[in-house]
Amino acid sequence: MKSKPVPAAAFSLAIAALFLLLPILPLLAQDGPKFEAGGPLVPEQARPSMSIQQAIVLGIVEGVTEYLPVSSTGHLTVVGRLLGLGRTAEEKSALDAYTICIQAGAIIAVLWISFGRIRRMAVGLVGRDRDGLRLLGNLAIAAIPAGLIGLLLEGRIKQYLFGLWPVTAAWLVGGLLIVLLSRMRKGTEGRALESLSWKHALVIGVAQAIALWPGVSRSLITMVGAILLGLSLPAAVEFSFLLGLVTLGAATIYEGAKAGPEIIRMFGWIAPAVGLVVAAVAAFIAVKWMIGYLRTRSLEIFGWYRIVIALLVVFLLYARVV
Repeated sequence: MKSKPVPAAAFSLAIAALFLLLPILPLLAQDGPKFEAGGPLVPEQARPSMSIQQAIVLGIVEGVTEYLPVSSTGHLTVVGRLLGLGRTAEEKSALDAYTICIQAGAIIAVLWISFGRIRRMAVGLVGRDRDGLRLLGNLAIAAIPAGLIGLLLEGRIKQYLFGLWPVTAAWLVGGLLIVLLSRMRKGTEGRALESLSWKHALVIGVAQAIALWPGVSRSLITMVGAILLGLSLPAAVEFSFLLGLVTLGAATIYEGAKAGPEIIRMFGWIAPAVGLVVAAVAAFIAVKWMIGYLRTRSLEIFGWYRIVIALLVVFLLYARVV
């Protein structure tokens, strides 16, 4: 993937901003006069329960974390609680669905960044690029396990794993795994993406199913799986991005078709749409930064980040802030 890296300082500021937002997020959840865009005061019982400000925060969090190995679902779960969203069973159901649908913003950003590779796969469909066709087949194979398991266990996953303690545990374990792997394997040695076989793609797909546990991170598990199978770090990152287009796209379409009316009824359509646009912009910046950063560095920074955020959430839980 050819791209000019965004300065590391930009991403560092984005991460710092997330931490700085933590103390003020509850303020955004306070009840008070709310207005529909361009309209008069909406009665309490009729107004959407998500404000534009809350949607912007969710969009930033989603965009920055979706394709990084830090778990966007975990971050959205914590931030949603800090914002005061999901206080009733109906609202929590709509929020859980929206954390999946807002992925569309990140998908749009990666479609733009990976347009060259996607074009090669499209050309491969008409027999003009063998490597592109092979990659497309591998992506299809890798997407199957998570799709099947997700359909079979969707209810149980939402019932038992969409909570702060399961998310925090996954953050901590994943962080330790990244640090360990990064110190065991230095540099970017390994095979190119074109060398990936269908059997290896299937193994990565099975590993991706583990990321159905919120907090694990789909990006993390697919990158680690690809690296352990012998791909170079840049190749593992690119395959993770492309696989995300398939799996996240399918999940977003499925959840949007099933829960779209519920999301609109609970949150309206303006705030969710704003969150999606913000997510696309934030994801574009975060992904461009990550591509440049990992050209010369390892994933270790993300491991330490996961460990720190896990310990922070444990503190917030014991302090009964979330």
